[in-house]
Amino acid sequence: MPLDWIVPLAEPYLRGYTPLLECNASLNGYRFRAPGFGAPPRSRRAGPGMRRAHTPSAGFFVGFLGKPSGLAFLNSQPPECLVFCWAGPVGSALHRRLVQEPESLVRRTAEYIRWLTHRPPRFELFPGERVVLVRHASMRDWPAGKLRHLSQNFFIETLAWLVRSALVRRLAERSTKPARGPAPGQAY
Repeated sequence: MPLDWIVPLAEPYLRGYTPLLECNASLNGYRFRAPGFGAPPRSRRAGPGMRRAHTPSAGFFVGFLGKPSGLAFLNSQPPECLVFCWAGPVGSALHRRLVQEPESLVRRTAEYIRWLTHRPPRFELFPGERVVLVRHASMRDWPAGKLRHLSQNFFIETLAWLVRSALVRRLAERSTKPARGPAPGQAY
């Protein structure tokens, strides 16, 4: 399936984020890097000239999961539609601030967004991973002629929840500001 429709579909939801194509055996889609960061991470086995996984970054991925190699913790049933928020690397100041702290942006958003979504597939939080907030759905039983249409519906619904939860806005704000808590009287 071509991927050129993903960026125009996601753009109204992820304004200000930089889309970067990702095509490999596991992921096919786009990473939308939050403002203020360099290129998103590549694995430690990346080729010459590619950024390493230790480069701090955050953002969203919108696309498809093929082989779950690096995402085995999802217990997926590929092929799947997949939207996730990433932040890290794990153990970095960025990951601690955005994910691991008890009242962090991603933890509070995960709690709120789970409360909003009552039917599967629900959002899942993985605070010990670089891929931290995930919503995915298997496409195994989808009719072949409706794969793109159903994928678009899944992506629109998922991105709308992320916008409604304010994660898209707050992640962009946090990525362009120094690591500090909220201003007095300001909630996460």
